[in-house]
Amino acid sequence: MRAVVQRVTSANVSVNGEVISDIKQGLCVLLSISRDETIQQVDYMVNKLLNVRLFDEDTEGGKRWAKGVKDRGLEILCISQITLYHTLKGNKPDFHLAMAPEPSKNLFSQFMDRLRTSYEPEKVKEGQFGAYMQVSILNDGPVTIILESPEKKDSSSEK
Repeated sequence: MRAVVQRVTSANVSVNGEVISDIKQGLCVLLSISRDETIQQVDYMVNKLLNVRLFDEDTEGGKRWAKGVKDRGLEILCISQITLYHTLKGNKPDFHLAMAPEPSKNLFSQFMDRLRTSYEPEKVKEGQFGAYMQVSILNDGPVTIILESPEKKDSSSEK
């Protein structure tokens, strides 16, 4: 899994001109699923998103990079984005490294379920899987990081 994570003061996602999800302060996550992902990568990414320290302490003069979204009780907006797993063939993007739509939709759904189970469900929002969306992000900082789940280990190579 690959995620572009942006610290935001607000973000929303629209489909056909209608806002379907919005958040105030927190994280906007553009998430892509590779063809080899498993539930272990889902668990890894959920843990990282909830605990990565992209926020300062609330106190005046508080430490920088000291708190995660969960520590601060902020919101998360997750949007599926296949284009993060691209290669270029000349000038044209190719997405053969991304998981096929149906299994990807299933794993994305499991990701969202685990994120909601591990946090406060009402603070976790999402876009519409597979839809043509418009995403509005008011980046805070700006702070943008890329997270990547570890590759699946091949059990035959461990001896």
